[in-house]
Amino acid sequence: MGRQAKVTIEFDEGFFDEVLNSAQVRALVDLAAERVVAQAKATAPVRTGAYRDSIHVQHTQAAHRQVAEVVADVPYGIFVESRTGNLARAAKAAKI
Repeated sequence: MGRQAKVTIEFDEGFFDEVLNSAQVRALVDLAAERVVAQAKATAPVRTGAYRDSIHVQHTQAAHRQVAEVVADVPYGIFVESRTGNLARAAKAAKI
């Protein structure tokens, strides 16, 4: 058998930071998150409307990229999610 070649790959983290934080990538991420918001609001259980109205996109900065999270920030939102899975189902239905 012949010798095996040794391959070394070095990633340019600065390049990925630049791309993943670019306006174009952020716009795509925001578009996907807004699709989830629209679906989640359309399928949210409504008693007073406060849960539905609290669903929105929240941005956070991760180590190498901006993250868009869809959240419902009423105090009881976690209970609605645990009972209905509304946000999880909305993400799946939005096909992101």
